[in-house]
Amino acid sequence: MTQSLAVVTGAGSGIGAAIATELGRRGYHVVATDIDPAAAQVTARDIARAEALALDVTDPAACDALVARVVDDHGRLDVWVSNAGISKMQRFVDVAPADLARTFEVNTYGVFYGGQSAARAMIALGTAGRIINTASMAAKQGRVPFLADYVASKFAVLGLTQAMAFELAPHGIRVNSVCPGFVATPMQSRELAWEAALRGTDAETVQRMWIADTPLARLQTPEDVAKVVAFLASEDAEFITGESISVNGGAFMD
Repeated sequence: MTQSLAVVTGAGSGIGAAIATELGRRGYHVVATDIDPAAAQVTARDIARAEALALDVTDPAACDALVARVVDDHGRLDVWVSNAGISKMQRFVDVAPADLARTFEVNTYGVFYGGQSAARAMIALGTAGRIINTASMAAKQGRVPFLADYVASKFAVLGLTQAMAFELAPHGIRVNSVCPGFVATPMQSRELAWEAALRGTDAETVQRMWIADTPLARLQTPEDVAKVVAFLASEDAEFITGESISVNGGAFMD
């Protein structure tokens, strides 16, 4: 098979589903993965050349096994997108150790494990691959309410992205991340309800606050993020590595 192959984690919904769909639209064979295999299957069935596999990104052995299966089946791995992530809004003083650990397990360790498995395979194959991590606007500023553990986990992703890019550059592997803002996804719907409760208001009021904080004056779509991921995966970005691209309508500028 000569068609480029991309693996997307957390592809069962939201940004991950949009990334998988956009890469498929651009001609990639897509492996849509998610901890919920049924959700990944829903994403994959609407892509011309795709398959769905279960993956718990917090399990390094599972990451290794999935990469080995992809390489065994297709003989290649060109793009790896570490997108799986979680959030839970609460005040900093109320974050329990278990919540902190779980946030880092998915948002940071999951990026580390998946990137490690993908990089090992790309090096073995001699592939000048691309690894793209989903970070967040919250990875660049601490002025984010009720998400201290999430902020910390995503700041870590930015540092990890740079470290990976530096070490993997001699192998021709480029590593970058995207930093979305207020994206209209199922995760955002949960966050709207959480923040409204914590502020003592309603979700509609919080949503208006988010839009007011965005100079382009609308909520972001998953497709907005997916198009930038596709750019980073393309030859148009062949001299970009170690970068964290803000995709947030101006809600945070750096």
